[in-house]
Amino acid sequence: MDLRFLRIRVFYRLLSPFSARSRSKRMLNFIHLTGAKEGVSIIDLGGQPMIWDSIESPLEITILNLPGIARISRQSHHHIEYVVGDACNVTDYEDGSFDIVFSNSVIEHVGGPAARLDFAREVRRLGRAYWVQTPCKYFPIEAHNGMPFWWFYPSALRQAMIARWKKKLPEWTEMIEGTDIVSRDELERLFPEGKILVERFLGLLKSYIVFRGPVGFAGTAA
Repeated sequence: MDLRFLRIRVFYRLLSPFSARSRSKRMLNFIHLTGAKEGVSIIDLGGQPMIWDSIESPLEITILNLPGIARISRQSHHHIEYVVGDACNVTDYEDGSFDIVFSNSVIEHVGGPAARLDFAREVRRLGRAYWVQTPCKYFPIEAHNGMPFWWFYPSALRQAMIARWKKKLPEWTEMIEGTDIVSRDELERLFPEGKILVERFLGLLKSYIVFRGPVGFAGTAA
């Protein structure tokens, strides 16, 4: 095994149990803040079905994803429909087609500022309530590649590391290279009517969630 890339594999293995607990807590907040329940229609932009496993109540979920990754063969207690499409230009659905629009760690992958503006427009257009989560650059460990303080490296150093990774792990590196972290200020501009919820781990900023829903947040939205 190439020891240069062993760190990446170890990072994802160690991250798995923490990610599962974090997702479970996040999904409980999602249910509370958006009023998601049986009979409510949800569209998951750019998602995968696994994130819904921790929610016991069966939901009506449409998962929209790019060609080739839209459908995953697995059983679920939810009613899940898979559709192929572009989350920045959802042409198959009219305004307000869903009760809730959901997105987890997607907006940082859609492209530059113009693409994120298109993505936000579709989120706000498609549903009455929404929930959009994205990692925070101030968390010490970058959520996608496991590098400490990745977003504070000089650009030239990041590009040199990406070039090295690309030789061994091209598909993974393409995902890393296409990640453009989103600031809280930008989220507030993209979703002006939304509320910001800050997720923390050991007191450290971990991610931001911007949401709009029928239920007020019984806690502290920072």
